[in-house]
Amino acid sequence: MTPTETFTQALSNAQTEDAVYEALCTLGKELVGAKLFTVMTADMDAMLARRVFTDDPANYPTSGTKPVELNSWFDVVHGRRESFVANTLDDISKVFGDWELIGQLGCGSVVNLPVVIGGKMVATVNMLHEAGYYTPERVAAIEEHLTLPATAAVSIASNF
Repeated sequence: MTPTETFTQALSNAQTEDAVYEALCTLGKELVGAKLFTVMTADMDAMLARRVFTDDPANYPTSGTKPVELNSWFDVVHGRRESFVANTLDDISKVFGDWELIGQLGCGSVVNLPVVIGGKMVATVNMLHEAGYYTPERVAAIEEHLTLPATAAVSIASNF
């Protein structure tokens, strides 16, 4: 089976929110690669974000919420609904307060793929890897091959 077929089957069989996001994580890692994979939902009315999935619960747990920060990252992901890409730890440090932890985990690049449902940006799929990893070709592959699966996953997971 192709990675997309495996994802579709896993999504069809998922009975928990975590199973849905685990299927999306597996797809993302198989198609493009990531050392760290998380999903954050966004409640723009309350201006709060919540991590709903992580493949590293020790360093990035799914508990609690954090305020949505109005910065250049927000302008790209929420405002323009485009993927945010940073390929150096220095660039990551300009928008993420946890940049030191990101570096300690061996990551130096990030892609945040926005998930838009009903005209609203409701979540981001976050993939991190070593510095310089997310080339334009890999970002294009993420946008082409993960946008629809991410939209489906967030939609389905919200029903659990």
